[in-house]
Amino acid sequence: METTVRWTGVGGMSFIAETGSGHAVMMDGAPEGGGHNRAPRPMEMVLLGTGGCTAYDVVLILRKGKQDVRGCDVKLSAERASTEPKVFTKIHFHFTVTGRNLKLAQVERAIALSHEKYCSASIMLAKTAEMSHSFEIIEDSTIPSEHEKTTAVD
Repeated sequence: METTVRWTGVGGMSFIAETGSGHAVMMDGAPEGGGHNRAPRPMEMVLLGTGGCTAYDVVLILRKGKQDVRGCDVKLSAERASTEPKVFTKIHFHFTVTGRNLKLAQVERAIALSHEKYCSASIMLAKTAEMSHSFEIIEDSTIPSEHEKTTAVD
């Protein structure tokens, strides 16, 4: 895996990151640090990537478990050390999983597996940060299940 991060030039603290898979992301600093607040901060990107990593795992695990998952949001709330290096010291993950007839135990298991075995980002951050998790399940009956679609057509 590779990425290139390039400073955009004199007069600010903006950077463009280009990934090995061909995508570009802008990052910027806070105004008090010379940035212009035009893009996420680098540490926000770390948190953002961690959220994406674990949400991906949770959806994949639930799908493999034949759960009718329709949405998965995860809100990460983090605290950082007050002195340099300002590493994350606490991160709380709150998952909102939406679907039809989702089993509580399977959602709980998917979240645990992500954080204990699959999500490289959260496992890495757990070396410096105290991790906690919570979740809620929302029943979604607005879209018919595949079985109901088939039955309605017959």
